[in-house]
Amino acid sequence: MSVVFLLTLVSALGCGLMAGAFYAFSSFVMRALARLPPAQGIAAMQSINVTAVRPAFMAGFLGTALACLALAISAVLNWHAPGAAWRLAGSVLYLAGCFLETIVFHVPRNDALARVDPESAEGARYWSRYLREWIPGNHVRALACVAAAALLTIALLKGP
Repeated sequence: MSVVFLLTLVSALGCGLMAGAFYAFSSFVMRALARLPPAQGIAAMQSINVTAVRPAFMAGFLGTALACLALAISAVLNWHAPGAAWRLAGSVLYLAGCFLETIVFHVPRNDALARVDPESAEGARYWSRYLREWIPGNHVRALACVAAAALLTIALLKGP
């Protein structure tokens, strides 16, 4: 088994893992939090955001980003290898649609939510805006991860 094959497999699995996490948030977690009174929803999401920055989640999130970065570089350097275009496309999709999207879009919103008092009127107003913006952005992450996993799986079928 080649290093490229193993890196592609790890990247595809990581993208699938992240897709599942984001899909759970899009399909039921955020809907459940939105049904709570704002103070409770805010407090729960603040706790989730703190808990997410732990080794278990970060290993999947950052580990997949690093694997995709290495895979993208490998694909460019070995452009004529079978599956290189698929590896590059899947890797770039994860890096842009998940990793970069998280840093540019979700982290600032999560940081702003961390600063609000769940019991305040300002907190309730921000919570409404947060839900309106955060959920569609999360759909983007989930879909990007699913598509990246699919492209990387196709790359596995095309060869090392």
